[in-house]
Amino acid sequence: MPSLAQHVDRTSLAPLIGPPGTDGSTLLIKNEHSQRTGSFKVRGATAKLLSLTPAERRDGVVAASSGNHGLGVSYACASVGVRGKVYVPHGASEVKVAAIRRLGAEVVEHGREMGETEAYARAAADRSGLAYVSPYNDEVVIAGQGTVALELLHQHQTPLDAVYVAVGGGGLVCGISATLRALSPTTRVIGVSPENDAAMAASVAEGRVVQPPTKPTLSDGTAGGIEKDAITLPLCAELINEWVLVSEAEIRAALRLFIDCQHQLIEGAAAVPVAAALRQLPAASGRTVAVISCGANISVTRLREALQP
Repeated sequence: MPSLAQHVDRTSLAPLIGPPGTDGSTLLIKNEHSQRTGSFKVRGATAKLLSLTPAERRDGVVAASSGNHGLGVSYACASVGVRGKVYVPHGASEVKVAAIRRLGAEVVEHGREMGETEAYARAAADRSGLAYVSPYNDEVVIAGQGTVALELLHQHQTPLDAVYVAVGGGGLVCGISATLRALSPTTRVIGVSPENDAAMAASVAEGRVVQPPTKPTLSDGTAGGIEKDAITLPLCAELINEWVLVSEAEIRAALRLFIDCQHQLIEGAAAVPVAAALRQLPAASGRTVAVISCGANISVTRLREALQP
């Protein structure tokens, strides 16, 4: 069977150049925004497709996504040779939806937010007998995302003090956390979400899946609810050492800083953990931490909004 490494890139690890007020600490960026499709999501999607039986691949797959997972599924389908249908909520990023179509998947709009869209897509997959590729609620997908941490540990062999990860449905942070728990247990995992849309953080606090009131956020890649039976909820509760919620002003400032310092474009979800690290580093001099820059798929409209004073 072809390996995951044949279908995804080994992304670089580089220091954030010149962030203010870090007081001797080192802030490293794991550049998943330079991954194929511009997001880490291609890892989990490809891992899932590679795990399917020949019959399941022949019949095709169904997925639901606000953008980046759909891109990952669409790319993986083209790479592995599988038909794909991706359900997206109304109002999903136009840039990401257009890219999903360009990569060859069929796109169907349904639902006002991701929780509704996911439920509908999963039901559609069940009715048709097709394999469903979850953005996060799947052990194989989580394991695929965990390869980010395997690369990180290979690239920085001295134990890191902490890793900051954006949290939406929790697939990325669970894969990274499980890997670090096994191979670098002294490394703390910091889960970060926008104050305006933090369903997983609220669900962990309540001990059950809840959908708190939300407001618009620049971090569209982490926005939306989570499935009621999400395996990521207990994993997040067990594996994440600390939660940080960041404001829209902090996300906007982190995105602008990243563009100024790294001369690379990232999306709002990638700026979320950068914002948390920049907030916390001044209080803990001398630490070495990594931030997972999870994606670069940002529309011109959203970028204009982020760059406004």
